Amino acid sequence: MSPSWVDAILAAGVVPACYVPEASVGRTDLEEFTGADAVEDPELRVHSLVGARALAPPGVGFLDGIEQWRVVGYAGVTPIVRAYVAAAIRLRGADRRPRTIAEDAAELAITRLDRLPEAVRAALAGTGVRVVEISADDAGQPARALTAARVEVQKARAALKRRLAERRLTALGPDEWLVMDGVLSDSPTLSAHPRALGVVKSHGAEYFAGAELERALTLPAVHRTSVFRPTRRGARREIYSWYLRLWPWEGNDLLYGLLRVEARAHPDTVALASRVSAWLLDERAPLATPDRRWDRLLYAIHDVETYLRARAPRDLIPHPASRLPRTGS
Repeated sequence: MSPSWVDAILAAGVVPACYVPEASVGRTDLEEFTGADAVEDPELRVHSLVGARALAPPGVGFLDGIEQWRVVGYAGVTPIVRAYVAAAIRLRGADRRPRTIAEDAAELAITRLDRLPEAVRAALAGTGVRVVEISADDAGQPARALTAARVEVQKARAALKRRLAERRLTALGPDEWLVMDGVLSDSPTLSAHPRALGVVKSHGAEYFAGAELERALTLPAVHRTSVFRPTRRGARREIYSWYLRLWPWEGNDLLYGLLRVEARAHPDTVALASRVSAWLLDERAPLATPDRRWDRLLYAIHDVETYLRARAPRDLIPHPASRLPRTGS
């Protein structure tokens, strides 16, 4: 069932639509950093984790978020997008049973208000839904408008995750850790915490070239790279990072089973890098199937996503449907 604000704009003259995009492939970090500085070794090296003693925190909070959106209508050629973002933290304690300790969700409309008729703007204002505007240049072309809408949805999801994570850090026990799907470097609070980890599945940024790039992308399973410092760009926060291969890539793809880990920029991070990596290797089981990203998706993160999707609006879930015109028969 559509929310009241969608019914209101349709009643005001918006032409209904039903475009549901494919599932997001996740945020890329292509523009976040350029290059890397050596930290652990003079140049990027490969470190075996065979025999490494895994860190075993008594309590771990796993945080992830989801985004769902679809075009609900058009005012002329200007799309109006309904978006839903949510995030949650599931805490796993000594009994190994995860339980939800924090969650948040938000719904928003994405469009360009000055391209909408007055009646439609009034309908949106009357419902109180949060409206996020795309640029005037993007609004003029439907394809560009949808790309801009996707960016706004991703930004809303990232902001929700960041707020939830920062609130959790204030209540984190002395032996508890927080593992977040995605980057830490958006937040000074997360970047500086000694027991916060970011686990990055997408690899839009390449920090190395030549032999170092080849070492990173052909990293064997159960190995990690040296810890390095991504070169900051703009307002990004200083962090340490390294690559970790969960599963053999041979016969699959260079990025198969490859994670990038983020942690605070501190000597203790280097000292713990192998123990943390061995711990994350243990998190491979059980497998996060049938998710198509299972080779890079820790099961505990998959559990958070599953929880969130079960609570998301049903009408925003993509499903196969015919685009043939409907008839009266």
